[in-house]
Amino acid sequence: MNISRILMKSTFVLTAAGLLASCGEPEAPAPETELTFEELLQTQLIQAQPGDVIEIPAGTHEITRSLSLNVPGITLQGAGMNESILSFKNQVQGAEGLLVTADDFIIQDLAIEDTVGDALKVNESTNVTIRRVRTEWTRGANTENGAYGIYPVQSRNILIEDSVAIGASDAGFYVGQSSQIIVRNSRAEYNVAGIEIENSTFADVYDNVATNNTGGILVFDLPNLEVQGGQATRVFSNEVYRNNTENFAPEGNIVGNVPPGTGLLVLANDNIEVFENQFWDNNNVNIMIYSFTLGGRTVSDPEYDPFPEQIYVHDNEFRGGGTAPRHRSLVPWHEASGLNTPNIVWDGLVKAGASGDNIICLGNETSTSFMNLMGGEDPAAVSYDKAPHLCTLPRLQKIEFDVPGDD
Repeated sequence: MNISRILMKSTFVLTAAGLLASCGEPEAPAPETELTFEELLQTQLIQAQPGDVIEIPAGTHEITRSLSLNVPGITLQGAGMNESILSFKNQVQGAEGLLVTADDFIIQDLAIEDTVGDALKVNESTNVTIRRVRTEWTRGANTENGAYGIYPVQSRNILIEDSVAIGASDAGFYVGQSSQIIVRNSRAEYNVAGIEIENSTFADVYDNVATNNTGGILVFDLPNLEVQGGQATRVFSNEVYRNNTENFAPEGNIVGNVPPGTGLLVLANDNIEVFENQFWDNNNVNIMIYSFTLGGRTVSDPEYDPFPEQIYVHDNEFRGGGTAPRHRSLVPWHEASGLNTPNIVWDGLVKAGASGDNIICLGNETSTSFMNLMGGEDPAAVSYDKAPHLCTLPRLQKIEFDVPGDD
């Protein structure tokens, strides 16, 4: 069944002409009923069969209610991320733009704009390919914008590539509680968090641009979630610069704590490798690594490990940044010292009884500025000594899985 041709028009005409009355006599032709593009698209998503390709034609198509798909093996395809636009500007119903709960899903070459909630959410799916997709809130950075742009959660084998996320009030690209993840060749701009990998394992984040966000890239592990133990993420060959947008997250959101001017934050994750990135002009800090307990925050989840361990940061390039610290542990230090924030900051907190060895390794980067906050309680009791951190850790493995159309 090829339904791609059906959606090449914005309306589809159904007619009751030719139906027979129960007595066998012809019934008078019923008036034609026109389906809107929105109705037709949702119908096709419901009636689709595995292997179908649904094409979205060029143009801006008004959608007022959430769309959903739960059929595996479907490709949703447009004419380009700036050509085929699903606009939810007048959305009156639903929590997201498109919700997918289906395996072997491909979406490419289209845009989702101005949703009330999340733009594209993919939940509990395996083999997800998101290629050349743009999510955007066109009014710019605004607390009323939806939380997430491209949002796979509790999924596996996820590829996001050549895509754009703009204006999310939480994260432009967010992959949460998932495993086997690739985010590459994409651009995140004017979000609170540009790219966020949260409570996930085995991720590669590379060749992306994160700029004009509050925080460029976040690698978090948080308590009280179904999936915990985030680890094994590589962040490399990205450009992370001028992420100085004021934080516009709704009150109470965890990302509301991200200070403007943050390049990369690593929170309570283990086995992270950060290398060959370019960081510049992130006014708070270029890279910060810290525990969930920094600042006295308590943990009620007995299964949660709040301390980052085995973080390997090496061979990155830094230019500028740190000129206007905003993190609550950096502000008093800055006021007391008058210095710019070093390029790499660690809070210095470790598990009870741990030695602190090999928690943060900088390779042989003797020229890279570094600061250990020593717990962050006393701005005068910090350390700039890199010697304990001039160590190496095992390199993490490349993430690989079969991707449709990826030669």
